[in-house]
Amino acid sequence: MRVLVIGGGIAGTATALGLHKAGVDVTVFEAHPDTAEDIGAFLTLASNGMRALAELDATAAVTAVGFPLTSLRLLDSKGTEVTHAPLGEADDPALRYRCLRRGELNAALQGEAVRRGIRLRHGARLVAVTDGPDGVTARFADGTTATGDLLVGADGLKSAVRRLLFPEARPGYCGQRVYYGYTGTAPVTAAQGAITMVRGSATAFGYTVSPQGRTYWFARAGGGPLPAAAAAAPSAGLRAQLLPLLREDRTPAADLVATADGEIMVVNAMEMPLGAPWHTGRVLLAGDAAHAASPATGQGASMALEDAVVLAKAVRDLPDPERAFTAYERHRRPRTEHNITVSGGLSRGTRAPSRPAPVAARPAGPDERLLRQLAWDTPLSPEPY
Repeated sequence: MRVLVIGGGIAGTATALGLHKAGVDVTVFEAHPDTAEDIGAFLTLASNGMRALAELDATAAVTAVGFPLTSLRLLDSKGTEVTHAPLGEADDPALRYRCLRRGELNAALQGEAVRRGIRLRHGARLVAVTDGPDGVTARFADGTTATGDLLVGADGLKSAVRRLLFPEARPGYCGQRVYYGYTGTAPVTAAQGAITMVRGSATAFGYTVSPQGRTYWFARAGGGPLPAAAAAAPSAGLRAQLLPLLREDRTPAADLVATADGEIMVVNAMEMPLGAPWHTGRVLLAGDAAHAASPATGQGASMALEDAVVLAKAVRDLPDPERAFTAYERHRRPRTEHNITVSGGLSRGTRAPSRPAPVAARPAGPDERLLRQLAWDTPLSPEPY
């Protein structure tokens, strides 16, 4: 079997690692010319994402970058510590939360893919997909084509695969702008390995201090969506947007933003609608292309890594494309749509979904069902456990 993976980001490269482990001939096609897309923003991998990495045999590649997070602090708007508790599966070094820049994670996963002999082609921008009874063909902007038995669209929020096959399925704004930045000079005291969340009056704010003493911070602020040009706005202007909101509270947030010593970034929080289609014929969507959620729960990358394991198992255990894709969706949709609902509710300041739609029952965290989904040596059943 030959599989074409469109997108060399977190979801796409992890999917390639999983398929390769399952014995599939896989090639990754990435539109960007290198691994440095969005290198400035950072993310956290949760314990469930680290567990998926372990099943892909990629723990060492990722723990070589970033730093672990072992506890969570919560401050109120007065700067008072409300709670300080262990974070995730902190007792297991391989499953600890990890903070790292998105570009670092992309580079680590792509490096591991190349080390395993997986073909990775940069600068391949998809322009068309032709699905047929005997195979699927991708055509790229440079006029080249590639044909495989299956095609996985793991090309993110602005997925070209989704736009070509499901043009009606579009992400929507979910009520917040998310700012990212770094500060190396502000006097912040934080326990080693802790991430601090601030429940502010007008914003949600979070920060953690790296072992090198550099503070990674983010802020989520309400309001209308920013125009596309705002993402490239000068940092001074973005700082001016944030500071009045942060200064309503007596927390470290305003000082961290005021003394930020690098580029400040901003993105609109977006989400896919519940019930959006995931597959047709020989083509399947994975990661943010299928189920992008607001970043409020911090689960986007971890959900993509879970996808990679479950999809690889589905293709391995259920070689008919329709059976494999249907089983993958039945296992994954309840969990990912629950994350969309909860994360979107946090972004809007509510716990309710943004529109009338079926809301999946909440799946428990790393429960037995998820463990069986991710366990490489456990066959994937056609129906959810």
